[in-house]
Amino acid sequence: MEDFPVPGPPVMTMVLAFNFGKILAVKFVIKFFNKKCKVKCIFANEKKQLMSLQQNSDAFYKKLRSQLYDTAIWPSEYLYKFIVPTSIDKIKTIEDLFDNLGAVIHTVESKNGKYTSVSINVQMEDPDAVILKYKEVAIQVKGVISL
Repeated sequence: MEDFPVPGPPVMTMVLAFNFGKILAVKFVIKFFNKKCKVKCIFANEKKQLMSLQQNSDAFYKKLRSQLYDTAIWPSEYLYKFIVPTSIDKIKTIEDLFDNLGAVIHTVESKNGKYTSVSINVQMEDPDAVILKYKEVAIQVKGVISL
């Protein structure tokens, strides 16, 4: 908690900081005439975890890029595999991201119907284009698992 003087009429505000769709911090700020203000920040350790995750993600994509350059001649066909909680909207979002690329898309629902596997075979220009699609899917489809 942090104290600092705040002039002005009583006001309560809530500040949310977002990154990749996750809340990094929530601050409740209450201002009272010339009294001190208490700022409470929660989810601070989640911010540290997210920063660590982002560093791991950057290292992962750098390694993937290198491996893709070493193992294929580009442009090349690439097979994407995603697992999503079964939802027509989520599957449609993934399909839309690969629209107009000549992709062959195959979906298989799990036995209990809770998850759906989405396989996409598509011609990609280079490893950077492959990685860009992974990132687009991760940003636009909540709960997706990329394989």
